[in-house]
Amino acid sequence: MPDRGAAAPARDALPFALFAGAVAVVLVVLAMLRPVDHDESQYVAAASLTARGLLPYRDYAYLQTPLQPFLLAPLVRAAGLWAWPALRIANALFAGVAVIAVAGAAMAAGAPRRVALSTAALFATTDILLFSAGTARNDALPAALLGGALWIAILAERRGSGYGAAAWVGLLLAAATATKLSYALPAGAYWLAALADRRRQPVAVMLGALPVVAFLAWTWWQSPAGFAFDVFRFPMEAPAEYYVATDRAWRLSNWAKVIDALKFLALGPALLAALVFVRERRWRRPDMLGWMMLAGLLAALLPSPTWRQYWLPLLPPLFIALALLWTRQPPQRAMRVAMAVFVVAGLAPSLAALANGPGLWRAMAESRAVGAALDRAGIAPDVPVATLSPQLLPAARRAPDPRFATGPFYFRSAGLLDRAEEGELALVSRARMPTYTPAAVLVGGEDRWTSGDPELDQAMQRWALTSGLRRVDVPRSRLRLFIR
Repeated sequence: MPDRGAAAPARDALPFALFAGAVAVVLVVLAMLRPVDHDESQYVAAASLTARGLLPYRDYAYLQTPLQPFLLAPLVRAAGLWAWPALRIANALFAGVAVIAVAGAAMAAGAPRRVALSTAALFATTDILLFSAGTARNDALPAALLGGALWIAILAERRGSGYGAAAWVGLLLAAATATKLSYALPAGAYWLAALADRRRQPVAVMLGALPVVAFLAWTWWQSPAGFAFDVFRFPMEAPAEYYVATDRAWRLSNWAKVIDALKFLALGPALLAALVFVRERRWRRPDMLGWMMLAGLLAALLPSPTWRQYWLPLLPPLFIALALLWTRQPPQRAMRVAMAVFVVAGLAPSLAALANGPGLWRAMAESRAVGAALDRAGIAPDVPVATLSPQLLPAARRAPDPRFATGPFYFRSAGLLDRAEEGELALVSRARMPTYTPAAVLVGGEDRWTSGDPELDQAMQRWALTSGLRRVDVPRSRLRLFIR
C-alpha cells in the first residue's frame, strides 16, 4: 500500500515551492525593468569599492551599518560590467526570501497553507516591499534576515527546540542590524521577549549575535570617527539640515509624518492589515509578534521625515499576525474586496514606474559609452572617476572616486563638517569643493530621470570646468564627461 502520510507533505511542499518560485521571478523581472533611482548610488559604490579591497569608514564613507557591502562584494567581482543589475537581482531575491519567510513562519505558527500563502502574497504587493525589491538599496536584505529569524523563532517555539535555533535567531537579527541600523529596534524587542520568556533562550540569542557584534566592532576600530559620523551623526543631523536649506522644513513636522505614514501604508494592504490587528485588540496583551510590530512602528516613525522603505521592519510580523487572525476568523467578503482594492493601490506605483520604460538598460548602454569615451581619451581603468552617480561606473569598467562614494547624499550637506574633517573622513560637500584636479568627472546622472537634484550635478560640472578639464563627447547619452 502507498504511504499516504508521506504523499501529503509532498503535495503541500509543491505549491509552496511554486509560490516561492513565482515570487522570485516576478520580483526579479520588476527589478530589471524599474527606472533608475539616485538612492542606488552609495550602495553600488560601497559594494564596488569593497570588492576592490577598500574598507567602509576608513577608506570611504558609507552612511549605513557595514554588513551589506562585504556580503555583496564577491557578487560585484563576479558580475564585472553587470554589477549593477546583479545587485538589483540580489535585492529582488532578498525580498523574495522575506515574502517566503512570512509564509513559512505563518504556517509554522499554525496557519493553513492557503491562508499563509495568501497573506504572504499580500505582503508582496505592498509598495514598501516592491520599491525595496526593485532598487539596489539596503532594505531587502535586512527584511529577509528578519523574516528568517521570525520563522526560526516560531518553529523553535512550536517544537521546543533549544540553543541552536535561538543562536540562529540572534545571528540573523544581529545581521539585520549590521545591514540597516533601524533593525536594532526589532532585534532589541525580540531580546526583551526572550528575557520575558526564558524558553526562547536569551543567552543563546546573545551568543548567536556575538560574531556580528565582533564584526561591527572591527569596522568601528578601523575608523572610529568615520563609523560614528556615517552611522549615527549623519542620519540624525543631515535630513534636518537638507530640508531646512531647501525651504521644506514642513517635511520634518509631525503632521507631515502622519500623512506620509498613512500614504505609504495605504499603498498596498499594510494599512488595512494594521487596522485588522488593532480591531482585534491583539495589541492590548502583545505576544512576541506584537512587540516586534511595535518595534517596527518605532523604527519607521523615529526618523524625520519617514520614507516608505522605513516601514519594512513592521511588515513581516504584521502579515504573520494577519495570517493567524484569519486562521481563527476568516475574512468576510467585504474585507476581501477591500484588500483587493489596496492590492491595486500597492501595485500602482510600480506599474507607473514601469511605464517609463526599461531605464536600467538605457543607463547601462550610456555607461558603456562613457567607458568607451574614457578609453579613447587614454584614461586607464584604474583611474577613479568623480561622480554623484557611481552606480553608472561598473558598466564603464571604472571605479568611483572614494571621496564621492555617498553619491549626492553627503555632497548636498553644508555645515555638518569642516574642510579638515571632510578630508579626514573622505567626504566632499558642495559647500567646500576639493582643491585637487580630478582625472575625470561624470555628470548627468543626478537629474530628474533619477529622482535627483540637477543643481548638484551643475556644481560638479563647474568644479570640472574651473579645474581645467575638457568635455569629452559621449554620443547619444544624457551623461557629460570631463577629463584632465
